[in-house]
Amino acid sequence: MSAPMANSDASSDADVVQMMRTWLERAVIGLNLCPFAKAVHVKGQVHYAVCRARDVEGLREALIHELNELLAQDPSVRDTTLLIAPDMLADFLDFNDFLAQADDALAELDLEGVVQIASFHPHYQFGGTAADDITNYTNRAPYPTLHLLREESVDRAVAAFPEAEAIFERNMQTLEDLGHAGWQALGLDAAPGPTQP
Repeated sequence: MSAPMANSDASSDADVVQMMRTWLERAVIGLNLCPFAKAVHVKGQVHYAVCRARDVEGLREALIHELNELLAQDPSVRDTTLLIAPDMLADFLDFNDFLAQADDALAELDLEGVVQIASFHPHYQFGGTAADDITNYTNRAPYPTLHLLREESVDRAVAAFPEAEAIFERNMQTLEDLGHAGWQALGLDAAPGPTQP
């Protein structure tokens, strides 16, 4: 089973953002996959940026723009950014290849150690797992997404959570306990649109 990706041609930016909010609320916060997410969500400090580019150059430009915008804002206003690319990189391997360009952009802007980029994709697959392995769903989102995180905020969150290194293992167990049927019950796979073969 793979998570369908929303049909972006029929989705407005508002639809895309709403689907991502639903995913954040039901999966990331609802399943406590990230114990740090609820606070920034409740405070309205998560910025959703929809990039309608259809090529990697356009997405790279959008990434650079959003990195600069994130750091131009006070963390109390914008602590983190979800850069969503609904119109491209439907293939996970292509998306994974783009992550090297994202890291290069961080280096070019001298932001290594200042911002980190986490990645989410409808067909996310950890190395050594089968495509339908439920544990992949810890990083599955409705659209290809780059999550821009301030290192200072990550450090503060980790300091407040004494067993931060155990989050990954706990998330795997949460998804295994939930199973595919439980994930489907969250209503996150209901978006129409093409799926990756």
